[in-house]
Amino acid sequence: MARLNLSYYLAERPSAEIVPGKTFEARTEPAPTADDLKDGEALVETLYLSLDPAARGAVNSTRSYAPPVEIDGLMRGTAIVRVLSSKTSKVKPGDVVCAPCGWTEVAIVPEAQIDSFELPKGSDVTERLCALGDTGLTAYFGITTIAHPKPGETVVVSSAAGATGSFVGQIAKIYGARVVGIAGSDEKCAWLRNDLGFDAALNYKSPSFREDLKAATPDFVDVYWDNVGGELLDAVLERAAKYARFVLCGAISGYNSETKQTVGVRNLIHAITQRVTLKGLLIFDHEAEIPRARAELSRWIEEGKLKSRVTVVRGGLREVEAGIAMLYSGGNIGKTILEVKPLDDE
Repeated sequence: MARLNLSYYLAERPSAEIVPGKTFEARTEPAPTADDLKDGEALVETLYLSLDPAARGAVNSTRSYAPPVEIDGLMRGTAIVRVLSSKTSKVKPGDVVCAPCGWTEVAIVPEAQIDSFELPKGSDVTERLCALGDTGLTAYFGITTIAHPKPGETVVVSSAAGATGSFVGQIAKIYGARVVGIAGSDEKCAWLRNDLGFDAALNYKSPSFREDLKAATPDFVDVYWDNVGGELLDAVLERAAKYARFVLCGAISGYNSETKQTVGVRNLIHAITQRVTLKGLLIFDHEAEIPRARAELSRWIEEGKLKSRVTVVRGGLREVEAGIAMLYSGGNIGKTILEVKPLDDE
């Protein structure tokens, strides 16, 4: 019996939050087969799909670093996949690699899009989407090319219990910095302090948050990693040290804004008076350096200096919309992935 393939296509551009059953259309169609392969391609099945806040930006029609997903186009996404059949020397059947196959169960991918690399000894397969995936690489390049934390400097990280933020704080600690994390619950703050070794962790929902931030940064903020934008960026600008470096990585506070406008920065004057550098970050600018970065990240993993935490959404691809919604409600800790098919399910 021919295999069927569930996929999600963009049905309409949301004005605010992604609406389950409306923003995307689920379609079940015959799956591609080995007979459909051309030279230089591989047939793969999705095991674990990366769920990322950037998915919200991918369905907007506004100008960005990549073209938006077209209406009626397959939703974009990167996954850990298993090779079913191959017409490329890069992989063979049974290999587990990464590929940007989108929100689908079975796909054909060209060899240029196949990301194959060795995992550190004892690592879980999900590390391909965690410390050694886009989140860990983003943290690495932001720290090493923009932030440049020096021993004893204060590094503040927003969305610190998320996929990228948790690695940012850990790498900053490796470089000898004092790290203050900002998160949205006491549970997340406790994880940052007790498990990841952050020097302080603040709940931005606390009524005393601004006072807490001031108390946690007595020598001001040398590096700020911004995953949130909006009012948090505004608050940390007030605490900027002279010649501070602000890494602008995300602005999740405004991703679901119905007006498509985030809260304006009211304290930009501090960037002038303290000569602050604010710079955007995308890992696409560092593709040639990825093998070197993965080698160093792998060494830190083996040395126990870099830890990953994964929130796994189970139930197959039909849970993808619920999984994405979790990212914006704060229900996840660490990296969020969707288990489409367990690794040991052949």
